[in-house]
Amino acid sequence: MRILLTNDDGINAPGLSVLEAIAADLAGPDGEVWVVAPAFEQSGVGHCISYTHPMMISEMGPRRFATEGSPADCVLAGLHHVMPERPDLVLSGVNRGNNAAENTLYSGTIGAAIEATLQGIPAIALSQFYGPDNANLDNPFEAASVHGTALIRDMVDKARWDEERDYRLFYNVNFPPVSAAKVNGRKVVAQGWRHDTNFGVEPHSAPSGRQFLWIKGGPQHVPTDPGTDVAANLEGYISVTPMRCDLTAHDVLSDVAEQLA
Repeated sequence: MRILLTNDDGINAPGLSVLEAIAADLAGPDGEVWVVAPAFEQSGVGHCISYTHPMMISEMGPRRFATEGSPADCVLAGLHHVMPERPDLVLSGVNRGNNAAENTLYSGTIGAAIEATLQGIPAIALSQFYGPDNANLDNPFEAASVHGTALIRDMVDKARWDEERDYRLFYNVNFPPVSAAKVNGRKVVAQGWRHDTNFGVEPHSAPSGRQFLWIKGGPQHVPTDPGTDVAANLEGYISVTPMRCDLTAHDVLSDVAEQLA
């Protein structure tokens, strides 16, 4: 198997090292693992691409490259410049922190998976929820490290990918904020919504008097509805959420057409 890896935490992020170990197991001794990751952190950039300016790319080692671009840029660079052949799978992560509920819409980790699936490559985004039960472990990514390989292998072999569809499936995986031994299993769930948890800004004044704004997130351990991602994660389950890039609200198409006729 030939696998392309990227992330949004940067090429030196510990979660990427976790993903490299997982990918090496998946690819096997005859496979290939390629890394194209941002040179510095790109969290929160979503599906941004460097459409109006070029990006520098540097070879850091065998099959290992860093770009001054977004995670989606990294996928484009991997597919159309770095790799001599297209990969069988794109893995993005393992993100430091969850990309569940509304975080999904901001995530550069998800943005890389979106770009891969738009390019016709099966893609999985992987994130490690942080909490008091795992943040202080020697390896906070322990749940992902221990359970990641078997999960991804099962997804590649058994999950739907809808290769004949224009908008193919990709998957968003979040590992729960617990040690590996406390993982209760897997749940296939919908994307949730944390009520009253929004991004905002926090103003600060520089010594010069100029004002700067830090973007600030809300509480992450607010449960979502049963059967959705955060609820499953906070119960100790790995959440697996099938997604598509089609943003159409199909459930109201006919109603809106009737209202606007």
